[in-house]
Amino acid sequence: MTTTTSPLPIRWADALLTALAPMIWGSTYIVTTQLLPPDRPFTAALIRVLPSGLLLLLYARRWPARRDWGRLVVLSALNIGAFQALLFVAAYRLPGGLAAVVGAIQPLLVMGLAWGVEQRRPLATTAWAALAGVVGMGVLLLSPGTVFEPVGILAALAGAASMAMGTYLTRRWRLDMPVLALTGWQLLLGGLMLAPVAWLADAPLPALTMWQTLGYLYLSIAGALLAYALWFRGIARLAPVAVSSLGLLSPLTAVVLGWVLLGQAIKGVAFVGLAMVFASILAVQWTASRS
Repeated sequence: MTTTTSPLPIRWADALLTALAPMIWGSTYIVTTQLLPPDRPFTAALIRVLPSGLLLLLYARRWPARRDWGRLVVLSALNIGAFQALLFVAAYRLPGGLAAVVGAIQPLLVMGLAWGVEQRRPLATTAWAALAGVVGMGVLLLSPGTVFEPVGILAALAGAASMAMGTYLTRRWRLDMPVLALTGWQLLLGGLMLAPVAWLADAPLPALTMWQTLGYLYLSIAGALLAYALWFRGIARLAPVAVSSLGLLSPLTAVVLGWVLLGQAIKGVAFVGLAMVFASILAVQWTASRS
């Protein structure tokens, strides 16, 4: 007599591994503000993705099929080129809390895409859990003095939409490539898209100090090579809305690091928001695994 093993523990293991990616990305804010030269958002995005893409491709040594090139370029633009550029524009123009709240709509956007394109209506519990994540992020990070800068708001909204569309299409198209090769090509092509923008829009880099060099190395190796490999692995194994909900861990990590390393205290009602976001992430993972 043979027995079958429930896939549920495997899905949770995949979710935990995928969660490492946004947690690493959550350290980007503190690394950028404390270590990197100021006012060079596109250069930071370029250095983050291009070298790691080259390293992954040197290891993977896999060319895309001719039929996949068009889709690969689209995914590279959505997941890397456009998203990274918009992310840093929003980060330089908005308080971190406001940028995080706007970005928290990503799971709702993914559900909307699945509903509109595939007629897959999301479970009510999943939708409410994702909405609770947005509310919780607002409770945690917004304050009466928050400044709503229009360009930053538009950049944050466009960045969330770009990543949501990229996450959805990566899962829908399922290109016939190993995860590391797929990650490497997207990082390389996205970096090539960012290169002319960085050259035209940013000032040249000054002579870098040791700490600035270490900051760029961290963003490239951990923040791109490792994190994106884990992220795309998760997209291949989990429901798109489950993956996108894990993105809420990025601002949560930023808050915790600011508390621990910079003394930015979490007080009062902010703890309620923190609990709401964690509950939202767990609820979305649970309902997505059941649907």
